[in-house]
Amino acid sequence: MKVKGVARLDRRTKNLLSRIRRGEIVILDHEDIDEVACDALIRIGVRGVVNVTSSITGKYYNPGPLNLCDAGIYLLDSVGPNVMEQVKDGEIIEISGNTLMKNGRPVCRGTIVSKTKVLERLKEARSCLADRVDAFVLNTIEHAKQERSLILRDTDFPRLHTKITKRHVLVAARGRGYQDDLRAIIPYIFEMRPVVIAVDGAADALLRLGILPHIIVGDMDSASDRALKCGSELVVHVYPDGQSPGRERLRKLGLEAVECRIPGLSEDLALLLAYEKGAELIVIIGSHSSVEDFLDKGRNGMASTFLTRLKVGSVLVDAKGVSKLYKGSAHGKDIAKVALAGLIPLSTSVAASTTIRQFLRLLIMQLRLSTWPV
Repeated sequence: MKVKGVARLDRRTKNLLSRIRRGEIVILDHEDIDEVACDALIRIGVRGVVNVTSSITGKYYNPGPLNLCDAGIYLLDSVGPNVMEQVKDGEIIEISGNTLMKNGRPVCRGTIVSKTKVLERLKEARSCLADRVDAFVLNTIEHAKQERSLILRDTDFPRLHTKITKRHVLVAARGRGYQDDLRAIIPYIFEMRPVVIAVDGAADALLRLGILPHIIVGDMDSASDRALKCGSELVVHVYPDGQSPGRERLRKLGLEAVECRIPGLSEDLALLLAYEKGAELIVIIGSHSSVEDFLDKGRNGMASTFLTRLKVGSVLVDAKGVSKLYKGSAHGKDIAKVALAGLIPLSTSVAASTTIRQFLRLLIMQLRLSTWPV
């Protein structure tokens, strides 16, 4: 099998995603490439993926490469780091079997990743999952001891122009399935007009749907220049040691921003920011909330996320996976009838709980999707 196209290369997958076009071949350096990155490559329509290292090592359950195989995208692994010097961005290259070619000459050789091989690695990962989860949980507990005072205490958050007090806030992050979930809650966005906070590259997905985020929070490494210049307030994530990957980039772009120092993920910062500014309800899309999510991103623990959820949980609705409610043959009206029947026994507790009432309001708006053109 042969695949030919324009080469797009970068050692950071995040940097690649904003530059790739349909039909191109990407060259990256991403061990155990995560599912979110793979799904983005599939949506763009790349023809092939050449990886300096192994796309799936079997260390943990990593379904991203399986998605690439199912999409018919050629995957050539472990070609070595020299490819980054031998191929220039924009050159025409060809994958022929296990060999990467340029101008009819071999550049490097690697390993063809077939669906069968991916399934074997996934089976290996499943067999040792329990041990990895044990280590993950212990690491989370240990780091939670160190970070609890930084997250659970009152933090000095920067002053914002956007008013959040007593309003709904939608936090959009780039977790698996986030784009489908965003489309699913468009009726909620149009009706409730929440404050929209984008975490890094989620800003671009919102703009493609015609939604201008009020605030962009994060390291500013995966959002495009267009997104950062769209007029949103910018809140730069600063780590406890003072490092801030986004600070220099915004300076070069000539953009003003405020900074906030806190441990953990940028989505944790977005949730804490909304909570501390007095949000009535926080709806999060694309969250990283399960052990599988964190293992897929190559992280060793989730202390900050665990502590953040403890703090903001009283006003938080996680809408991750909401788009899956509408797959299958059931119609929106049928789902609504089932949902309403199941809600009858809960009527007493709902009347006494503001958070539950807000959640059900969101759910009812989601069930209206059958009448909304999206």
